[in-house]
Amino acid sequence: MSKNTLVMAMIWLALASVIIYLLDNIQNPNKINRLGEASSVVLKRGLDGHYRAEALINGEKVMVLVDTGATGVAISQNIADKLNLKSIDAIRTNTANGDSVGYMVRLESVKIGGVSAHNVGAMIAPGLDGDVLLGMSFLGRMDVRLFKGEMSIKQIE
Repeated sequence: MSKNTLVMAMIWLALASVIIYLLDNIQNPNKINRLGEASSVVLKRGLDGHYRAEALINGEKVMVLVDTGATGVAISQNIADKLNLKSIDAIRTNTANGDSVGYMVRLESVKIGGVSAHNVGAMIAPGLDGDVLLGMSFLGRMDVRLFKGEMSIKQIE
């Protein structure tokens, strides 16, 4: 491989890396390092209209989809295994995808930016396609407002 070809390959690789980085920041603007530690956090809506963010559950970084229409926190089996969660009890659930079985758990902590809650009820949902659905068992403890493509979540406890 000539020196010129190697330089061109490095330039293309660097350009591709920058594009991937920029696209990730547009689709997922709510990264932990940008959310800060204040008792309120403002999430920007993604291009798909959803609010996603990096959060800490039991101290582990996970991606969450913030959903004010969800009753509780739902966790995929993959993330439950990563967090080493042990179920309390099996329950039947009724979701948009139909009836299924979920497994109740308690989360020691859920933190998004500087907003946190302890002893949060959740459910392991084996059929969940995403990572974590952050619903009202967490959000119900907060002051949540939607305005002009932003969601503000304020600690009230």
